[in-house]
Amino acid sequence: MALSPLNQRRWRNFKANRRAYWSLMIFALLFGVTLFAELLANDKPLLVSHKGEFYTPFLKFYPETAFGGDFQTEATYRDPEVQCLIVAQGSEACWDDPEGVLAEAQTGSVAGQPITPGWIVWAPIPYSFTTINDIGGAAPSAPDARHWLGTDDTARDVLARVIYGFRLSVAFALIVTALTSVIGIAAGAVQGYFGGWVDLVFQRVIEIWGATPTLYVIIIVGAIWQMSFWMLIALMVVFGWTSLIGVVRAEFLRARNFEYVRAARALGVKDRVIMFRHVLPNAMVATLTMMPFLVTGAIGSLAALDFLGFGLPASAPSLGELTQQAKQNLQAPWLAFTAFFTFALMLSLLVFIFEGVRDAFDPRKTFQ
Repeated sequence: MALSPLNQRRWRNFKANRRAYWSLMIFALLFGVTLFAELLANDKPLLVSHKGEFYTPFLKFYPETAFGGDFQTEATYRDPEVQCLIVAQGSEACWDDPEGVLAEAQTGSVAGQPITPGWIVWAPIPYSFTTINDIGGAAPSAPDARHWLGTDDTARDVLARVIYGFRLSVAFALIVTALTSVIGIAAGAVQGYFGGWVDLVFQRVIEIWGATPTLYVIIIVGAIWQMSFWMLIALMVVFGWTSLIGVVRAEFLRARNFEYVRAARALGVKDRVIMFRHVLPNAMVATLTMMPFLVTGAIGSLAALDFLGFGLPASAPSLGELTQQAKQNLQAPWLAFTAFFTFALMLSLLVFIFEGVRDAFDPRKTFQ
């Protein structure tokens, strides 16, 4: 679908801001890669060939019996015996000497009998964010060839947790920002456009609501129920929707007496059409100015809650939990460096992007 001339001008202005444009490209690449985190970091194979059939364990549950094992539970693919069963086509000798049979099967025979060996395709990082690794020593362990960013204090791969944590943090921030923006813009538009008693009542409600101690409420809720991703989003939206009301209200109070607004009223145009088609575009520059603070604030809130232990469960791939581990394990500086550079890169790119969006929507600014 072709862009309107106005949006084409905005896109040209955004591209002319090289810092914002390249920040968008880098951020889109990083976030796009993390969207496929299951293909990058997983302790389950991406594809398995066994007895002429193909399996996708990272997508579907397969019992051990599917590969010649004894149990109906899900196969433990990192177990040498299960790997031997897959490659050696279910040979019973795998239970006695899995490593020897596995090496023999790679040559195309088992116990002197020719076979067509099966094969396993692993993710580039063969660990998920919950995988407890056998590191042969104390955790956390320093970076090495197996774990490029080391492991945390429970022997989980840090790089895998960063990949999943980056996706989780950005998704959380974008969802919270989108929901709070929709509610806040709508409330601020109604408050500023109609004024009078509507404005007065809304202001008193916002003052009372804004005085609510958000952190205490989240702590209380977390003490009663198990905190989850969507529950935390709901709580952040419930207490964060007032963040844009002041800016939007001021813009609508200023614009509601403009000549074009009064003319539209005289022509019988509906209030909602005037509000969101004619007045709101003029309020977008001031609104977009606040967006970087909302997005980075949501990421910071999630990290702070996880750092304090009141956010997502400890098993979640949280960057805040990684920061907490860095504080508790000063002898493992790679944890602190990883958390710092991840946050610095993520937040810097988002701020640069939204600065470019703000300037692109500003009719007074034109980049050459």
